[in-house]
Amino acid sequence: MQTELIDTFLDLVETRSFHRTAERLNVTQSTISARVVALEASVGGRLFTRSRAGTNLTTEGLKFEAHARGMRHAWTEAQRAVSASGTKALNLRIGIQHDLATGERGQQIGNWIASFRKALPECGFYIEPDYSAQMCNDIARGILDFAVIFTPQSHADLHIASVGEVSYRLVSSQGNKRADLSADSYVRASFAPAFDSIHAAALPEMAGASLASGQNAAMVGLLTAMGGAGFVMEDSAEALIATGRFHMVKDVEPITQPVYGVVHLRHRTSGMHKRLAQIVQRKMAQSRLMAA
Repeated sequence: MQTELIDTFLDLVETRSFHRTAERLNVTQSTISARVVALEASVGGRLFTRSRAGTNLTTEGLKFEAHARGMRHAWTEAQRAVSASGTKALNLRIGIQHDLATGERGQQIGNWIASFRKALPECGFYIEPDYSAQMCNDIARGILDFAVIFTPQSHADLHIASVGEVSYRLVSSQGNKRADLSADSYVRASFAPAFDSIHAAALPEMAGASLASGQNAAMVGLLTAMGGAGFVMEDSAEALIATGRFHMVKDVEPITQPVYGVVHLRHRTSGMHKRLAQIVQRKMAQSRLMAA
């Protein structure tokens, strides 16, 4: 089974760009083209059309997509079954939202993984920080086994459950009141659609801010370098305030971001996958109690 052909097809379904898929798979565009030609020859039909507007699935490509996802997942399950029955440890691939895997939160992730290993000593673990959309696609394709995300994606092959929440606080180098804020020096955080909606309602006057970022570490870096105001995770807010340069903006409520655990639908009743979600849920609850 030439899995690279299926992987290339599924990545193109997502990116709709031969150039972007080549970058993501770390190969040349000619390699991507050759793989598509080989796959089309194997299935006996044209799967994509290319134009200046981009790359689109043909009718045959749309029909093939569900089968491709099924084949990729079946191959992953076959590898898992063989690995589990042999002497080699079962390797689980875990995806974690970027903001949960960096800074002080990154240290907490270490506690999660330590608990994973204690609960599943027969398993090996590969940890990869990423963004929600990509991780959901990777779960559906069988590339990841479990993911902790901010923004669930609508997909028939995903099982999604709430595992906790994180809070972001507004800090400022200009004062501790909303009236002290200036749109000219405001850095607008854009961590997830749910966050964006709450932020827009809470601070509509900052919608026109000329600087924005979707990653907590970048927000901290920008504020540290330039000053101003913006929402960062609670532990990052405390660290910035400890420098003496920043204040907590007291009359603006924190914004809470829900966190979800995601597995493939076929694994929704798997004891192993349930244990992973339960560990994350317990650890996140402990972190919130400690913060309170």
